[in-house]
Amino acid sequence: MHSFAPEILLITILSLVVASDAIANKLKIPSVFILLIGSYLVYTYFKAAVPIDLPQHFATVILFCIPLIFMGDALHLKFTDIKKHGWAIFYLAVVAVAFSIVAGALLYNFGLFEGLSLGGYVALFAINMATDAVSVQSVLSRFGGIGHDIKVLIEGESLGNDATAVIAFFFIGLPWMLSGHIDPAHAALDAVRVFAVSSLAGLVLGYAFYMVMKLYSDKRGELFSFIVEAYVAYLLGEELHVSGILTLIVAIVATKAWIDFDLDTQDSKKVKSFLRTIRLGAIASTSKERLEYIYEMAKEFGYIASVVIFFALAEMVDFHKLMEYKAEILAMFIATTVIRALAMAKFAFIGAKIEQIKPVGAEGWFILTFSGMKGALSIILVHLIPDSFEYKEMFEAVTIGVVVLSIFVYGIVLWTYFTFFRKKEKRKLFKH
Repeated sequence: MHSFAPEILLITILSLVVASDAIANKLKIPSVFILLIGSYLVYTYFKAAVPIDLPQHFATVILFCIPLIFMGDALHLKFTDIKKHGWAIFYLAVVAVAFSIVAGALLYNFGLFEGLSLGGYVALFAINMATDAVSVQSVLSRFGGIGHDIKVLIEGESLGNDATAVIAFFFIGLPWMLSGHIDPAHAALDAVRVFAVSSLAGLVLGYAFYMVMKLYSDKRGELFSFIVEAYVAYLLGEELHVSGILTLIVAIVATKAWIDFDLDTQDSKKVKSFLRTIRLGAIASTSKERLEYIYEMAKEFGYIASVVIFFALAEMVDFHKLMEYKAEILAMFIATTVIRALAMAKFAFIGAKIEQIKPVGAEGWFILTFSGMKGALSIILVHLIPDSFEYKEMFEAVTIGVVVLSIFVYGIVLWTYFTFFRKKEKRKLFKH
């Protein structure tokens, strides 16, 4: 008898997306709240609606979802914004994450998690410092009065933060945790190698797919090109034993940067330059109208992929274990929140002293701090820890608890602030 599992799963996912948006619009709350609760209820109490064996096929599901989740976020970054806020994004995505992981590892001296090694602390904080752009955007898109600059910082930080967290987890924390020792110099060189190779591979792919897009002028074809590019970049990065996520992000951002060059010079086609020559500037890669379509569709694909990850989260939820590790969950949530607040405060201080970084003030610090919601990547990373690791149960319980708490607590804090305390007409975020 034919199995209708794929059709049923698609119906379930699309129904959840439509229902969560409708309910969120009625209640004027972020849709991610409804989506997370709905995914858990459907998966737990109506198993027929999700006819797949997630534990058995988890790796396949993850491989399918990762490119879609990160593609949509990377597409929203414009080259002009990266150029304008490059140093700020670098601080938020690299320096702040490194600071946060080191600060978390220092808690080893206080015995926050009994029996866990120093390498275990690095791995655990790398997992739980990775932010989730889909959840953040779901919350912030509900409110007006958020300037373009802060959205750029949040999107850039979410993408770069994830890439940094992945490198820290796979190439430093996980080996250290499993082996019990690490060579700091070798680990640092390996991290630099991963960053360099991933970035170079992404840049090459980005240019190649940009040139491919000049072969046709069709919004559907261009959208599918970005999707293919995302999967190819991720698989290439993994095959090269570097960071597939960083390769993907760099590739999509690079393609988008070349496209931005095209769009910015459409009104000055007679201008000749070396860059115009190597990008075949006389041939348009896409148009602003088609690009808007690509944005919207990419966002929807990412949203659908996030629902699948939420199903994976529902599979991992065990309330008995969550209650057993409630002290560790609360300690981790408070620690990551305080560390993020300190890192964002440091950013606000740097912005006041360094010309290349605009100061964001107290309000900017507040928004950036509570935009640090966790989500899909944290769930993925913790699931990839070998089952033989003696503390995996604790890692899973802590990570699930932090993901859920960050979405609801941070989301409610932002919702309360923008609903009751900040009006659209208030001042711009950045000080001048």
